[in-house]
Amino acid sequence: MKTHNDMVFPKREQNSNKGTFGTVLNVSGSNEYSGAAILSSVAALKSGAGKVILCSSENTLTAASFQVPELVLIKRQKINFSGISSVILGCGLSQDNDAVETFWHTLDNIRNLPLVIDADGLNILSKNNCKLPPNTILTPHPKEMSRLMNISVDDILKNPKEVTLKCVEKYSATVVLKLHNTLVANKDKNIYINNTGNSALAKAGSGDVLAGIIGGFLAQGLDCFNAAKTGVFVHGLAGELASKDLSEYSVLASDLNNYIGKAFKTYFDILE
Repeated sequence: MKTHNDMVFPKREQNSNKGTFGTVLNVSGSNEYSGAAILSSVAALKSGAGKVILCSSENTLTAASFQVPELVLIKRQKINFSGISSVILGCGLSQDNDAVETFWHTLDNIRNLPLVIDADGLNILSKNNCKLPPNTILTPHPKEMSRLMNISVDDILKNPKEVTLKCVEKYSATVVLKLHNTLVANKDKNIYINNTGNSALAKAGSGDVLAGIIGGFLAQGLDCFNAAKTGVFVHGLAGELASKDLSEYSVLASDLNNYIGKAFKTYFDILE
């Protein structure tokens, strides 16, 4: 297993309660894409967050109520930012008028809360110029990066580091470019190149799991760069461990969530 000894994980205090480890507000999902919201919400819990509130469409909330009893469920029209530690925005959100309104309402009211924007959130953002909250992480794959930067996917793949740094500058955010070796860069020009993961991660929903892990780490107090860096590391390691049991062909995004805990254990066992 490829590993690093410089990952930064949230501390786990024994004298604690669910409030100690933060509350994630996940503004995700739609009538067409309930899975993305559920996958990212579970990943945030599996990464150690104390509580996850899923704010979504009625269809998604109904599906989540049967699948994940640990979630708190609210409708899009009732977003409340009180007591929130971090926000995930965009996983399966769709791009209809209601989704766009929800996206901008969230940005307008988020204040300085740390934020992960993924998937349809990135697509909505790419169509508008705006100032993002100071602690924002963008998590594009190459096609989403193409829209954000108005350049071709080929140009991104030829110069991924350069494009990532330009995206950081344009949006004044930490950026995670999801590739075979995922890149993380921030405003201080810190760059991390991840070396965990394999083709098992090339499945629908894998990016939603990553967004959830990062959002969970933010809720527990990690800064944007360390939450993103450690998040992509854990996500990749979970893919490696899942593929050992299931093969790289057969790992689903929901399987990744079941291996997040094993990724933690594997890393900490090696350090010992």
